[in-house]
Amino acid sequence: MKIFTVAQIKKWDDYTIFNEPISSIQLMERAAAACFTWLQTYFKIKQCYTIFCGTGNNGGDGLAIARMLSLAGNSVKVYILEGENRSENFTVNLEQIDSILNNIQYINDISESTIVMEGVIIDALLGSGLNRPLKGRVAQLVELINQSGNSIISIDIPTGLLADENTTGDSIIRADHTITFQSIKIAFVMSENNQFIGRIHILDIGLHPQFYDETTAFYKLIDSHEISLIYKPRNQVSHKYNFGHVLLYAGSKNMMGAALLCAKACLRSGAGLVTLHTEEMSQSVVQIALPEAVTSTENNLAFLSFKKSAIGIGPGLEMSNANKELLISILETVTIPQVIDASALQLLAAETSILSKPFKIPIILTPHSGEFEKLFGKTANDFEKAALARRKSIELNCYIILKGHHSLVACLDGTAYFNSTGNAGMATAGSGDVLTGILTGLLAQGYSPKNACLLGVYLHGLAGDIAAKKVSQESMIASDIIDAIGEAYISIQNSSLE
Repeated sequence: MKIFTVAQIKKWDDYTIFNEPISSIQLMERAAAACFTWLQTYFKIKQCYTIFCGTGNNGGDGLAIARMLSLAGNSVKVYILEGENRSENFTVNLEQIDSILNNIQYINDISESTIVMEGVIIDALLGSGLNRPLKGRVAQLVELINQSGNSIISIDIPTGLLADENTTGDSIIRADHTITFQSIKIAFVMSENNQFIGRIHILDIGLHPQFYDETTAFYKLIDSHEISLIYKPRNQVSHKYNFGHVLLYAGSKNMMGAALLCAKACLRSGAGLVTLHTEEMSQSVVQIALPEAVTSTENNLAFLSFKKSAIGIGPGLEMSNANKELLISILETVTIPQVIDASALQLLAAETSILSKPFKIPIILTPHSGEFEKLFGKTANDFEKAALARRKSIELNCYIILKGHHSLVACLDGTAYFNSTGNAGMATAGSGDVLTGILTGLLAQGYSPKNACLLGVYLHGLAGDIAAKKVSQESMIASDIIDAIGEAYISIQNSSLE
């Protein structure tokens, strides 16, 4: 799914109005009807609603929703925060509701207003057209709403949150649910905004599909449709070598668990064979815990990488000069796909000369936020971090997976994808090692580095979601994610058939 800027969404509206054709007020009515249907479906029984409206188009949405809810038998109270200007669509909807609803109050001075918040609060004060932090009356009203303790549903975007850039200041609605239209806003996938948006619900209001197809977006969301185009079912007439042979440099004396998680995830992702380079004293551990894996103590990189399909390096690896030299040698001499993670990323950050020139082949880097900072420097907010990841991906000829709530995949062409699967239960030791195993296994099976990144983070997150349903987010461990990879694949297979 493409993630458009506010300016692009406005053009999409205009394109729909011109080409469908449909009037602006009719399009607003369509959006309000979609919200009304969602509310009726979500709550199932009649509710008491307190609806706060601005005097722009977001307020117009709120008034139309209030009219529909009232006509359906719900108890509705509307507060209108008076503004300098009233949009045409707001005025039309105000005229329509005046004869239906008597319970409308106008707010001019917050300190002198008697505001009673009952039932579910609907925030339709300011939409995504906002371009500066809130102040004055609207900021005061937002604070009152946040302090109410009521369930809050924001229409389009929580009031006070900027859609396309970092939001400073504290006057932002803290919604339990955000109902948005057609596609998400960029702000919704930035971790710093999780506290404001609650659960996101994307409603289809029939904006013209041709605009979507023909318009470029720098940011995208990895969803089931995107994955269905990437996923490749197995050829039934195959043998293990058709699905690749992975070489993993992972584990050390006290960190063999990371190596085992990585290797097992690699096998579960579909790799035909996995060879795990390890110390001689650790071979028996691997052979008992993961008999499907091959072990090797061979230190000749050229020999060991011969006829391998992909290399993964880093999980549980010892921070030593020998491993630093090994990493440099892999990057400079090996021409098969590579995934660099964990200790290998720290070794890479310590050897800045490697980052002064583009990698010879497109590799995959998988840093979490702290590792990303060590590699590329500090940023002030998530928007800057995403932009920096995009720049570095182009400069270094690599794919960067910035792990987090919505893991970001920065690609060589300047686009970046945010993942739509996963949950807080995956914030557990070993989860990143599992991702490295999945990515390397997908590379070995012949997926391009870009498609391996997109499918890998989606599969990893989806397995985490399945595991959370079985064991809860709180009790999830990395092994649970591996155990759910099979069900995640089945889900992807089923989606691909739809």
